[in-house]
Amino acid sequence: MLHFNFLKYLLCLAVFLIFLSNSEIALSEDTTQVDIPTRYGLAAVLGSVFNPESDIRFVRLSGFIMWDYDRVWRHWAPDPLRFKVECTAGMTTAPNNRAMISVDMMALYYLEFLSNLRLNPFIEGGIGVIFTDFQVEDKGRIQGSRFNFNPQIGIGTDFKMDSGPTFFTTLRLQHMSNAGLNSQNRGVNSIVLMVGRYF
Repeated sequence: MLHFNFLKYLLCLAVFLIFLSNSEIALSEDTTQVDIPTRYGLAAVLGSVFNPESDIRFVRLSGFIMWDYDRVWRHWAPDPLRFKVECTAGMTTAPNNRAMISVDMMALYYLEFLSNLRLNPFIEGGIGVIFTDFQVEDKGRIQGSRFNFNPQIGIGTDFKMDSGPTFFTTLRLQHMSNAGLNSQNRGVNSIVLMVGRYF
């Protein structure tokens, strides 16, 4: 049931972002285009598996590049929408040390109605592929592959301290499974905290 609910919420977020990116809302008469710069970021990632019940914890380093959404996907998109490609690498810290590497693509939408001079909240969602040098087992079912799909959703905010660099933090729900490509497909759900900065 938890696995189904997670995928249901992920699907709702994906439909919301697709709706935003394909909306036929008329553009205002002011067609002035603001040049949104490409951004780069680096973050520390802390995570913990919560389903199946497990003591697996992990740390990773994440780097990404983020563009204005319609610069990559050549159709109209709302101004607050961004697209980013993210790569992470790290390892589990408990119960054993095992490698984890992923590549993900994410859509990020800034909640401008909540923004102020210091905070710029956002929601994000996307999917990627992940390699884990471990396979979980739960009640006779196993995670049948070390290579899995990696859908995730999150909420976070950019924040700025005076005239210094801009930082960000994100809380994500992350799922790993092989989407039925292997007959054994025990999904793994994690909660992930990211803290980093833009360059």
